[in-house]
This record gives sequence, C-alpha cells and structure tokens, in this order.
Amino acid sequence: MTGKKIVLVGAGSVVFTQGFIMDLLEQKNGQRWHLALVDTDADVLKGMQRLCQKMIAARGGDLQLSCSTDRKEVLSGADYVVSTIGVGGRRAWEQDVFISRKYGIFHPVGDSVGPGGISRAMRMIPAVVGLVEDMMVYCPQARFFNYSNPMTAIVRATIKKTGFPVIGLCHGVKNGQRRIARFAGLDPSRTTALAAGVNHMVFMYDLRCDGKDAWQQVRSQLERTKGSAQSEIGPLSRSVIETYGVYPVSDDRHYSEFTEESMLEGRYYGKTLGIDAYSFEGTIEYGDQVFADSMRLASSDSELPKEFFQRFDGEHEQLIEIIDSLERDERKIYHVNMPNGHALPELPADAVLELPAAATASGFKALQLPDFPGHLYGEIRKHIEIVEKTVDAGLSGDRELFLEAIMMGGYMADESQAAALTNELIEAQKRYLPQF
Repeated sequence: MTGKKIVLVGAGSVVFTQGFIMDLLEQKNGQRWHLALVDTDADVLKGMQRLCQKMIAARGGDLQLSCSTDRKEVLSGADYVVSTIGVGGRRAWEQDVFISRKYGIFHPVGDSVGPGGISRAMRMIPAVVGLVEDMMVYCPQARFFNYSNPMTAIVRATIKKTGFPVIGLCHGVKNGQRRIARFAGLDPSRTTALAAGVNHMVFMYDLRCDGKDAWQQVRSQLERTKGSAQSEIGPLSRSVIETYGVYPVSDDRHYSEFTEESMLEGRYYGKTLGIDAYSFEGTIEYGDQVFADSMRLASSDSELPKEFFQRFDGEHEQLIEIIDSLERDERKIYHVNMPNGHALPELPADAVLELPAAATASGFKALQLPDFPGHLYGEIRKHIEIVEKTVDAGLSGDRELFLEAIMMGGYMADESQAAALTNELIEAQKRYLPQF
C-alpha cells in the first residue's frame, strides 16, 4: 500500500501529535504516509512542524509532511481526517470549570458532562460540524475520526447535522482494561473485555484472562484491599464493582462527574473533586508544562533526547491499528463511539454509544450485546437524553436548551441560579460561540 494521506486538525495537541507521529514512523507494513498538520495558531503550528521534522530526521522515516493554518488547503485527497481540536484551549477550559465552582459544582475534568462539559460542547459542536462540512466538499470519501471532547455530544451533533459517518475514538476502555487487570494481578496482554455506555461512563461487564472469567480475581483483590487508600481503583468505582459487578472504565476521575452527589460541593469521600481529589489545576499546569517543553525542544538546535522516543500510552495508541484493520479488512474489534443501531436494543438506535465494533473495509460494524446488564440502561438513557438536549442547544444557539441540559443533570435545583450560571458561561465564552 502506498500514498495514503491523513490530515490532523488540532496539531497543537502536542501529546497526541507526538505519539501519533512516533506510531507512523514505527509502523512496519510498508504504508507510506503524507501527514498534513492543521492548527489555527500559526506560531503553534510552526513549532509543531519543526518538532515533527526533527522526529522524522531522527528516525529516518519515509513520512511526507505538510502544514497549514487553513484546513481547506490540505483536505483535498485526504484518506483520513482526525480531529483533536480544543476550541479556546486550556484557558477556555479553565473558565468552564472555575465558573461552575462559583455555583457549587466541582469538576475534576469538566470536558464531558455537567455545566463545564455542556459549556465546552457549545464551543466544540460548531467547530467540528464546520470541519465535517468542509470534508464533504474537499474529501467526501475520507474517513473521519474525532478525538475531541465532549465526545458523545460532538459525534451525535455532527451526524445529526450532516449525516456524515463520524467515529469517535477514546482509549478509555483499553486503559481501563489495563488498570483493572493490574489491580487483579493479571497480565493485561492476556485479558479481553466487553464494555458499553456513553463516553467516560462506559461499563465493563465482561473481563476474561486467557478466555476465562476474571471477575473472581477482581472481587478477591477488592476484599484484600478493603479500606486501603493505595489502590488504582477509586472508591466510587470500587462501590460500583461491588454493587453491580461492572467496572466504569474511566474510573473515578471521569465517572464521578456523572454522579451528581459527587459533584455537588465536591463531596467525594472526604475530599473535594478538582481540588484535593484529581486536581483540575494540576491537570492544567501539567498540560501547560508539556506544551512549553515541546515548544522548547522544537526551537532548540539540539537533537531530540533519546528518552523523547520512549513509547507511552495515550489517545493516539490504537489509531494506526484501526486504520490497518480498515485497510486490510482485518475485522478486529475496538471500542468506538458510534450510533447504537441495534447493539443495545433497549436504547435509541440513533444514540451515540461507546461499544465494541469490528473495523472492516466497509466501515465499523457494532457488535450486538444481548447480555449487557439491564440494570444499567436507566443511567445510560438519562445521559443520552441530556446529550440530545446539549446537541440541540449547540446546533441552535438556544439559551433555554442550554439551561435545560444543565438542569437535567440534577446538579442544580434552583432554576434562577442555573440560569445565572448559563448566562455567565455564555458571556465568558462568547467569542467562541457564533451560534449564540
């Protein structure tokens, strides 16, 4: 296979871009790639271009590189388009979380649900819809992968608006499978899993090691570590495993945001979410530092240090595998975000779920999951309905729908306070909200 083109929109997402280029350079299947980097910030794009050029030179890779601040200049001829954009960057993200805190809602992440996640959706939906509408003009046959958050709302809104086949990718299930396997004393490479839900609230209900049920090992380890503060598995997730026999794969950092009792005033096992439990400021500081380090390496005349090329896990880690499965019709199974169809028959067919699907030459085919635990449907259905309200608000620019989406989450009982929060979020982000 030769001559494939992939366009990465949001190349300033340095961890993803760095990891993905390493994967491209290390692939052994003979595929030659043209990688086009797109970012609206010219200085950031210039830095990433230089960093990528240094990576290519260091590894001697056969990788063609092009860059543009205007995606329309590079979309033509694309076979794959990948979005990692974050409209407004970390500074806008901070506003989502800090404004929510003023009203007693404490986000550890704030990129998926709750007022912070809904506010983020208002910025992201028009941006990704616009990107896909350009694809429909310049590269209508290309496959589109979205990595941006809030995943579920973006994928649903884009499909609802354009009808274009959108697939959302997240490493949550793979990462969660590794985590729970290590916790149970199992070799992650010998385990398999099935999981489904909405992104960042995905329930692993089948876990096996060498084909045999592995839940007994998990339960035994839970019993042995009861009361221990040192555990990869958060206390909220432990309670879900003990009560329902399933594991929320993103663990407490994300799953806590779907439980309003944790979010209200940050009540989380004696700690405050986003403060001394999963520090939000720490996440932002780390992201700023990684970005600064990458730009420093890009501008330096020195070669990249050897440790720069060490393999690391991240959102990028399965993309090349998935593309290979699509190209070669290998029909390998990955957990992806896509319309439900009939995979979980008790949920709407057009609802976007994260579920296992085979990557085939004709696209992704979701597996039907007739054994998925029925007691989880209600929780998933609630968030499907919130997502639909969020999508309608993001597409229309309707403040009332924005407010209704926040109220549906159960995070606020006082509608006047919720309205004030809604208005403050819109005011803070108005330069990124063309629809309002």
